[in-house]
Amino acid sequence: MLRLVTLALGCAFSFAASAQTPAPTVRGVVAAISGDALTVTARTGGNVDVRLGPKTRIVAVLAASPADLKPNAFIGVAAVPEGDGLKALEVHIFPEALRGTGEGFRPFDLAPGSSMTNGALDARVGGVEGDHLTVTYKGGSQQIRLPADAPIVAFAPGERSEIQPGVAAIVRGSTGADGVIDAAAVIVGRNGVVPPM
Repeated sequence: MLRLVTLALGCAFSFAASAQTPAPTVRGVVAAISGDALTVTARTGGNVDVRLGPKTRIVAVLAASPADLKPNAFIGVAAVPEGDGLKALEVHIFPEALRGTGEGFRPFDLAPGSSMTNGALDARVGGVEGDHLTVTYKGGSQQIRLPADAPIVAFAPGERSEIQPGVAAIVRGSTGADGVIDAAAVIVGRNGVVPPM
């Protein structure tokens, strides 16, 4: 059972962490759900129809804090260029069972020019303008400034019962012939958390 959960989470997290995710990505709030039919009000405006299937992965996003950024933790950092370096937009903490998921440095679709770095937290140094993180991955590393207001979240297995009206969600999948998105993964906020990705 643990292996199945780990496999499911790994596939879903690869959607959150990789630039090679299938289009489209819908970020918004669940407007309605009835059986396998889901309607999401997108952040960009308008409602989007989504279809859940037996292989749809559900991932929960939990609130975390700087105290959860332990040495050698496997993390993902979405960032944008800042001067000669990078500034974090958000940090995702992966469960230990998913160490290595999406490892590396690549473009990300959160904001213009944004990137995603997945790797081990090699160093964390405090500074006046926020902590500076060194994230190491196979073949390289990135130094990223972490502002005090950057959201920090953790991932956990989710349940379909968590997909409820009013819950913040991110849907990744592909558009069917009927124009409805077939969801490969639905990432939902738990206990009021808004997934920042």
